[in-house]
Amino acid sequence: MRVLGIETSCDETAASVVTDAGHVLSDVVHSQVDVHAPYGGIVPELASRDHLHNIRFVVGGALRKANVSLAAIDGIAVTCRPGLTGALMVGVETAKGLAWAAEKPIVGVDHLVGHLVAAHLEFDPEKPAPKPPLPFIGLIASGGHTALYRVDGLDADSIRELGATRDDAAGEAFDKVAKLLGLGYPGGPVVDRLASEGDARAITLSKPMPQHASLEFSFSGLKSNVARWVSEHGRPGDDRVLRDLCAAFQRRVVDTLVNKAMHAAERENVGAVVLGGGVAANRELRRRAAEKARDAGLALFVPPFRACTDNAAMIAFAGVQRFRRGANDAGRVEVSARTILPRVTRKGRGARLA
Repeated sequence: MRVLGIETSCDETAASVVTDAGHVLSDVVHSQVDVHAPYGGIVPELASRDHLHNIRFVVGGALRKANVSLAAIDGIAVTCRPGLTGALMVGVETAKGLAWAAEKPIVGVDHLVGHLVAAHLEFDPEKPAPKPPLPFIGLIASGGHTALYRVDGLDADSIRELGATRDDAAGEAFDKVAKLLGLGYPGGPVVDRLASEGDARAITLSKPMPQHASLEFSFSGLKSNVARWVSEHGRPGDDRVLRDLCAAFQRRVVDTLVNKAMHAAERENVGAVVLGGGVAANRELRRRAAEKARDAGLALFVPPFRACTDNAAMIAFAGVQRFRRGANDAGRVEVSARTILPRVTRKGRGARLA
């Protein structure tokens, strides 16, 4: 089975052809970083227009690189939720048109499910990587989402949220702190680079939601802590202080993500942890997670860098799981800003009400 995946949930226009074994035959991504950088964040209207301008070329490129025609594709999978509504519509309407014209089955895919199955992708058949056993704990950390899941199967019905962020996502916190420090957009890679040259112990910042028993996250307080530090001391220049501040901030975020993921594995009696989402490309997160997993006797699985950020290969493979069960959403694919995965975490402060 060869599935064409299409992803336009946010600011990457992506298309990929993937087999039912997870082999990635092509993976084309058009980034919109240059479009949004002048504004310091994603502008939804500009994202939609850029998707509309580029999607035909991206899909065509994916088919050519896979050396396969649309007629030879067995099905089309497209991200339909969650994401920016206008951006999602571009991908969904394109996929629906292609499916109708080529008389192919089509399935809508939840973007978060895509991130959770990304560790099963095989980009280089000459160097096969081990796949995470089921069940596993999945940590998604990106610009729009931060949550822990128990994954008992590679479909939405087998995935259960254990805890999520009450406010800012981890990647959002990285971008906001980078903007505060004048580091540009996107902020995550810049903060990661500067943090590697700093001393996390040189500046004291608060721990985000340090309660050991909770699997929920909150990063708005840490972001405010950095803002107060800048207000009191001034914005640092390109010097040692800037690197120490980045290191202190990144260490707090990474420790929170890693410690809660390891606690989730212990609580659920699960032997494997999978990282996913754009923040999973962070070098300190990958290193600290590997150390903690080794100490706890857990197996850690991290997708290649290219599979951490938004891509269509993960959407295609998530679509494979639905096609295997005979699904076909022809005429019924609708977009939504909300994930299909049931939420247990309430947004905002305070104790949850029964």
